[in-house]
Amino acid sequence: MDSGAGESSAADDYESLMSTTDAELLKRSWRNEKAAPEILKFDADLVQRSRQQIQLMEEMVDEFGKNGVDPLTVSLYQMDLDRTMFLLRSYLRTRLQKIEKYVFHIQKTAEVWNRLSRQEQKFARRCAGDIKHHLEQSVLTKLPDQYQSHLRQSAASEDDDMVPVPQLDAYVVCRSKRYLGAFQLDDGSEEPVNIEADDLYALPYKSIKPLVESKQIDLV
Repeated sequence: MDSGAGESSAADDYESLMSTTDAELLKRSWRNEKAAPEILKFDADLVQRSRQQIQLMEEMVDEFGKNGVDPLTVSLYQMDLDRTMFLLRSYLRTRLQKIEKYVFHIQKTAEVWNRLSRQEQKFARRCAGDIKHHLEQSVLTKLPDQYQSHLRQSAASEDDDMVPVPQLDAYVVCRSKRYLGAFQLDDGSEEPVNIEADDLYALPYKSIKPLVESKQIDLV
């Protein structure tokens, strides 16, 4: 097989994938996940495409190295590969950290539970079971019966007041790529916020959550 034809084919495949801007979409999802106080919906399609892109880039870098392609060209492709791998790993790691922190809240809230991937749901079940077992073995079984719940401070509690929940009222920095016009916050303020393209705003996450979910606004 002609090595030049192989290099051209691999490069064409790579450029085709890059033209879909999945790298930028992954960066956007990563930033939103890191900045949002709650876990967002898992983007299964984007993650799958990113994994395919990583596999293709790995094959390209190996092929270029074997065929004596200019080291500078190889290093540029390696940089793209490293960047995509970092973004994907950090995106998935951030989600796992949120699951660990809010696992009992996530488990009992169907809408939030459905934001997780199948693998994340499996991780959440195991994590919740391990935490519950650890608390029972180390603390709860040594307390009076009315204080042995890992979800409530006592049997008299009406709610699961021992379960950490995301602070949706927290302020986040956000930006829209297009003009959205007047937007009324649900924080009791009378004046709407006029959202201009590319301007930065510090707003309560709860108010702009629908705009984040609909991808009209990006978190920074």
